[in-house]
Amino acid sequence: MNATRYIRRYWQLYALLVLPVLYFAIFKYGPMYGVIIAFKDFNFFQGINGSEWIGFDAFREVFAMRDFYKTLRNTLMLNLLDLIVSFPAPLFIAIMLYELRTAWFRKLSQTILYIPHFISWVIIGGIAYQVFGTQSGMLNNVITSLGFDAVPFLTDKNYWLVTYLAIGVWQSAGWGTIIYLAALTGLNRELFEAAEVDGAGRMRRIWSITLPSLKPTIVTLLIINIGHMISIGFDRPYVIGNTTVREYSDVLSTFVYRVGLESGQYTLATVVGLFQAVVGLVFVLGSNYVSKKLADQSIL
Repeated sequence: MNATRYIRRYWQLYALLVLPVLYFAIFKYGPMYGVIIAFKDFNFFQGINGSEWIGFDAFREVFAMRDFYKTLRNTLMLNLLDLIVSFPAPLFIAIMLYELRTAWFRKLSQTILYIPHFISWVIIGGIAYQVFGTQSGMLNNVITSLGFDAVPFLTDKNYWLVTYLAIGVWQSAGWGTIIYLAALTGLNRELFEAAEVDGAGRMRRIWSITLPSLKPTIVTLLIINIGHMISIGFDRPYVIGNTTVREYSDVLSTFVYRVGLESGQYTLATVVGLFQAVVGLVFVLGSNYVSKKLADQSIL
């Protein structure tokens, strides 16, 4: 069957692709034209085409900035710690939910766990200051009432780092279980029943059946997360961070905000954005290559 006949026969499937393709073409590929701002001395009044071409001068200026390397270090540090702390959390929660036999309790638990994902980071930041504030935070009020000194959860950089990671797990872990639960629903229950007959306990069934079945999903999500290692959202570090912990909370996204929007240096901001995109692509391709090599070795 040639390509034309195939498309005519299954035209409904191709019609379903029209909106997604248009979305990516307009909102993902279209803005790529603006990348050339990184190579120009961009001027609002002259526009992109009318601005003077400066080649790699903006790249040299960015790479000579001390703040750039500090924010790059913080971005990699926060993302790496997030990968270590936040990545396994949805997996563990999904397995625990899957092991629950009471349907109503499982559904209630899932609903409660999903809610934080839909809360704005601005609201989460307000909750964080109400709970972890040094002077009037609910948690520190309890600590001081017991006769201990207040803990600077949001004003000491080391305590702030722990608080930042804990809030991230609370906000994302529940929503992250959806993909794992979808994969778990496809498992054959007869495998668990046979293992139980053979005397395998719950932990042995999880280790020998559940985790190996989730391996492709885990690897795929790990590749995606590694690809985002160089990029970081603006909301979370900006809302939870403050000037006293800027040594850790200042990341590439806040750096772009300061340089691009506050200072009006759009060329430098575009350089940082292009740098993040290129390095992120390298990370995705590299992690995908390594995962395929490991998979080939495991088969052999």
